Amino acid sequence: MRRSRGKRKAEAAKLPRVSRRRKEEEEDAVQEARRRTAPSVREFKYNKKRVRLVSQGSDLKEDARCILYWMFRDQRVQDNWAFLYAQRLALKQELPLHVCFCLVPKFLDATIRHYDFMLKGLQEVTEECAELNIPFHLLLGYPKDVLPAFVVEHGVGGLVTDFSPLRLPRQWVEDIRERLPEDVPFAQVDAHNIVPCWVASPKQEYSAWTFRGKINSQLPEFITEFPPVICHPYPPSCPAEPIAWEACYSSLQVDRTVKEVEWATPGTAAGLAVLQSFIAERLKYFGSHRNNPNKEALSNLSPWFHFGQVSTQRAILEVQKQRGKYKESVDVFVEEAVVRRELAENFCYYNENYDSVQGAYDWAQTTLKLHAEDKRPFLYKLQELEQGTTHDPLWNAAQLQMVQEGKMHGFLRMYWAKKILEWTRSPEEALQFAIYLNDRYELDGRDPNGYVGCLWSICGIHDHGWTERAVFGKIRYMNYAGCKRKFDVGQFERRYTPHTPSQ
Repeated sequence: MRRSRGKRKAEAAKLPRVSRRRKEEEEDAVQEARRRTAPSVREFKYNKKRVRLVSQGSDLKEDARCILYWMFRDQRVQDNWAFLYAQRLALKQELPLHVCFCLVPKFLDATIRHYDFMLKGLQEVTEECAELNIPFHLLLGYPKDVLPAFVVEHGVGGLVTDFSPLRLPRQWVEDIRERLPEDVPFAQVDAHNIVPCWVASPKQEYSAWTFRGKINSQLPEFITEFPPVICHPYPPSCPAEPIAWEACYSSLQVDRTVKEVEWATPGTAAGLAVLQSFIAERLKYFGSHRNNPNKEALSNLSPWFHFGQVSTQRAILEVQKQRGKYKESVDVFVEEAVVRRELAENFCYYNENYDSVQGAYDWAQTTLKLHAEDKRPFLYKLQELEQGTTHDPLWNAAQLQMVQEGKMHGFLRMYWAKKILEWTRSPEEALQFAIYLNDRYELDGRDPNGYVGCLWSICGIHDHGWTERAVFGKIRYMNYAGCKRKFDVGQFERRYTPHTPSQ
């Protein structure tokens, strides 16, 4: 009997079951840990390896009226190395600190589902900044069109931004570098990774095996507690304009048919509550049951990580406190959240073809070409895949989970993408379809993890050759029978069935 969608949503919405009292105690404990680390970032021994200079000049202009943090990837106040570095500069120069965010009308295949999650998180950032005497400015438009004028108008003496390895945000940074006044130094901080991407390795790593030792040897230097972002002591000469949030929504040129999800509440506070519910209720099962889609064992934190609303470093700091009780689970979580996630960042940073078959290793490109003309057992159009109407009930259920909830179970993401390779006309089409569907529906789409997940499944990135077979060549194979050996596929299939007009 099919479970109603409403009931399924209600169950998902109950995810963070942390009591209000315990939540407040945990928030206080985190705040106290920051304060114990240092009174402010000015007294903190800030690791300068997190920072790199984008502009030619490095000296702050003498007549500066403020320091500006241009936030784009890491959309939070606390536990944010870029925000902290900007406040450090402002405190040292005894200047006001401003924060801005450039709201672009369209970003790849993002829909209103993604923009709504982001904008609601930014509303929380705005309120938190106001409490800290730091004006937050939401600028409508592409950075190159709105940010340089803002810098001049506000007498910005130094600009700090965060980091993404993806080509579009990297182009934004380059656009701003070219348009900034020459006397305004421009610095970039990797606030998303624990070990800064350009420090972890100077080149594209072949696999987790070649990367693991490099990053683990550097973790002790970087996985420190954060100092607090404090109430800024130097008031701004001009306050931020009130933000017309409705106008922000109206400015978007995105698909509004992919609706918001109900199980995931945007913002840092909600994300930290999910983290605490994971530690209290699901971490103990993570090591043993993370690959079973029927078990509540995952952290479910990827949407908050993707939008930078929760720091991965904060998650690791909190999870590691449980190593004495759940060593296996903690070790596996650190492997996935640090080694695997930052390996994906490494790939996208050093390989410009991170979303193309041309980005695959030579052996994989060769084997895929050799089998490009192989007869496919089924051929599906994009619309059939999108609607979850294939012959495979497990694949359909995984697709519908993603469409309805904005999140597909991690184990099924691999099976899902590999079947797209098997059921489309070419590896190029398979990768195109997989990335489109992932970026359109997953809350954590348009992310290095997503691109590398698709390329691992379809093109063998960070993997090795396996027994050769039709269509796949030497790419690792997965099938329905293998899934049946791992978990009760029927139980999962019954949770997600296609909606038909008669239902």
